[in-house]
Amino acid sequence: MESREVPGLLLDTAPDAIIVSRSDGTITLANRRAHDMFGYPAETLVGSPVDVLVPDEVREQHPGHRLAYLSGAHPPLRRLPLRGRRGDGSVFAVEVSLSAVTAPDGETYVTAVLRDDTTQREAARTRALLASVVQSSHDAIVTADLEGRVLSWNPGAEILYGHPAADMIGKPIDEIIPVTRRNDEEQVRLLVRLGGRVDRYRSLRQNAKGEIVAVSMLISPLLDERGSIIGTTTIGRDISDRERAEARVQAILDAAPDAMLGVGESGEVVLVNAEAERLFGHPRYDLLHMPLDLLLPDGLPPISAVLRTGGDSTPLDTERALAEPGEPVDQRWASRRALHRGGGELPVDIACSSLHTDTGMVIVVVVRDITERLAAEEERRRLREETDRQRLEARMQQAQRLESLGQLAGGIAHDFNNLLAVILNYASFIIEDAAGSPPAVDAEQIARAARRGSDLTHQLLAFARREVIRPRPLNLNTVVTEVHQMLDRSLGEHIALTVRTTAGLPSVMADPGQLEQVLVNLAVNARDAMPTGGRLTIDTALVPVDAEHAAARAGLSPGRYVRLRVSDTGTGMPKEVIDKAFEPFFTTKPSGQGTGLGLATVYGIITQAGGTVQIYSETGIGTTFTILLPATEVQAQEAAPEESVAGLTGHGATVLVVEDEDALREVTCRILHRGGYTVLAAGSGDEALRLAASHSVDVLLTDVIMPGMLGRDLAAAVSRSWPATKVLFMSGYAQPVLTTHGTLSAEVHLLEKPFTSAELMRALHDELQAKP
Repeated sequence: MESREVPGLLLDTAPDAIIVSRSDGTITLANRRAHDMFGYPAETLVGSPVDVLVPDEVREQHPGHRLAYLSGAHPPLRRLPLRGRRGDGSVFAVEVSLSAVTAPDGETYVTAVLRDDTTQREAARTRALLASVVQSSHDAIVTADLEGRVLSWNPGAEILYGHPAADMIGKPIDEIIPVTRRNDEEQVRLLVRLGGRVDRYRSLRQNAKGEIVAVSMLISPLLDERGSIIGTTTIGRDISDRERAEARVQAILDAAPDAMLGVGESGEVVLVNAEAERLFGHPRYDLLHMPLDLLLPDGLPPISAVLRTGGDSTPLDTERALAEPGEPVDQRWASRRALHRGGGELPVDIACSSLHTDTGMVIVVVVRDITERLAAEEERRRLREETDRQRLEARMQQAQRLESLGQLAGGIAHDFNNLLAVILNYASFIIEDAAGSPPAVDAEQIARAARRGSDLTHQLLAFARREVIRPRPLNLNTVVTEVHQMLDRSLGEHIALTVRTTAGLPSVMADPGQLEQVLVNLAVNARDAMPTGGRLTIDTALVPVDAEHAAARAGLSPGRYVRLRVSDTGTGMPKEVIDKAFEPFFTTKPSGQGTGLGLATVYGIITQAGGTVQIYSETGIGTTFTILLPATEVQAQEAAPEESVAGLTGHGATVLVVEDEDALREVTCRILHRGGYTVLAAGSGDEALRLAASHSVDVLLTDVIMPGMLGRDLAAAVSRSWPATKVLFMSGYAQPVLTTHGTLSAEVHLLEKPFTSAELMRALHDELQAKP
């Protein structure tokens, strides 16, 4: 491109309209923006009189105004609020700046720069809102009338010039201007009174002590409500400290380990340091005045715009740098791309801060190469994802294994409970009928063995989460205190038991008997792990679980939980034992000394209550079991005492017994006959319906799981046909009548197998006495 073409290109791409005319008003040059602003086709304004751009009502006076301006000193006039006329005749507001120059041939040319006045009008409307900040400004803000007498004097002026406002109001503004500067300052004020505006410039002022102060000045017209100029507004700022600060900043730039750029208001680089030369591959003289987008194509963070307006000079950024969850994030930095001289791209972090200079605002940009850091983060991410995947697979495999074992255990317990109910009750018949004889003693041993078998089946069902639970709001501290008294007597003197409870714990929803079993099982395990003595500690606390908590990452929902922690100083467990600790029948104890159901029962009870149990153990140091149970706002209540079963006879009430196991059906009928009930017996659901149709039945006592028809379906059919008949379920595997949370609905009454005659009599009595 020829050098003579550059000015024309710059004029055509200028954002403001530029019109040059001779002294006679003939237009000699008009750029593209001028044609767009006034609505004329390109290149048509040249040669036209400038008067065609003036509204009709003032067009006749315009040549006289032009002649008056050119015949005098014709100083530059800036930002005069005028109106223009478009080619279609419409009138609009413009802001005009004028300057005149005489060419070598003696012709005088007037250059007019025109700008749409919308922005200026908007500024006038908001000027009133800005008045409230004048008093709090650190700058010295002074207004004076057209005669140069002070109208207002803010606290910033008191600090900078040392004169109280009361002393300066009404005084000439020249009192703070050195004598040698007064003529120059008067010319500046004259220009402003004519409507111009003087952008920030360096000057000197004299304070109350007579000291000369270097200041940066900004002078603008003071307008009244009608827009008339009534004086001047002067904003002064002490720049002595700033000059020293700029020198220190330059020294910091050269010594900084990161690349640093200073970006002027034009978007060009005005300051660089040695590291910037290395990072971008350009020498210093090439970097200076280079547009920033050639180095950082993504631009600066949004905060840089705020910094340019003086909104904040603190290094920060509104964007958050990308980081993995749980990792700290430095919010001062934003990620961008940097362009090297060779054309390559570099990932960088940048941070911005502002630096005020006498030439305007400079945005200091710190650029840090993060290539190596991103590579390290990617490797950590890959390793973390692999670890998380392996951990998730292990948890899923363990859950599937425990679920399969639970289904197996539940099925075994169902059949085993039927056998135990028969054995236990026939042994009770022998004990009652042959009291005091050797057969009765033998029967007592049979009953004792049956009760131990019943305990085992209950543990199996608890692990399988098929155990019938009757949860209620509990104070965990109360359960711990009650078990503490029992453990003090049973653990032995070689075990030091410490219990620490936290006051004010919320309630938990659980079966109190099951929680006692959990504590006893863990305490017994701890005792066995400390054969030569040690310390057992039980403590409670309230624990908030958020998304970052280890329990939440293991699948627990965020919320408030009550923690029960049981710790011992025993032999500890290796990892391979911990992985299998909750599996049923797994034990490290010698044969005959453990069933392998203790921890399996703990696992089933806690997970059925909506909680979690975790093990931390180190061989030779000890083991800690941490249990988290969901907190509830429902207040704990005392359990009602059980009534005596003495005298709970049937009084002839009719009970329809439905049980597919012949032996259990026969022993149940025998108990009921002895208790004064009229008994009907059926081995299936269909048979039971036929009997119910021909007899008046007070209570339906039915097994839950039967071939052909489940007890729940039988109960529904009976209730539809005979609504007055009450229903009592009996089962050792009650899953079909449980809710999804493993609890009984309020309308379902269940007698758990194996049951004794006393338990059967009490259950039937309660059912008959219950209100419909």
